[in-house]
Amino acid sequence: MTMIRALLAALLLTSPAFAADMSVFVRNKRSDGVALELFSRDSGKVWPGDGKVYLIRPKARKSVPISCDNGERICWGAWVVGDDQVSAGVGPDNDQPCDTCCFICTEHSTETVDLAE
Repeated sequence: MTMIRALLAALLLTSPAFAADMSVFVRNKRSDGVALELFSRDSGKVWPGDGKVYLIRPKARKSVPISCDNGERICWGAWVVGDDQVSAGVGPDNDQPCDTCCFICTEHSTETVDLAE
């Protein structure tokens, strides 16, 4: 019985994080259209990935579903479409410092991103 408990404990400690489905709700309060990407600080994943971006029209709102690892730290980067010099969050290259543009992946949750003028 002790051996079984030890084996179960070892399995729990070595099992990978499970995937979580959550949403990111983006409110573009700008008069410009923006492009947005999400970047994992833990795994290096990028959403939507494959060289694509989420496009949010001026003054529009968009809900973006993502699948991430529960507990994963995710940061957002946004920029004006056609001018990535005007950016917010961690920027288009995920290289800008930002204390308020990251969140933790949590199953069945919604994180809100407000893009101000």
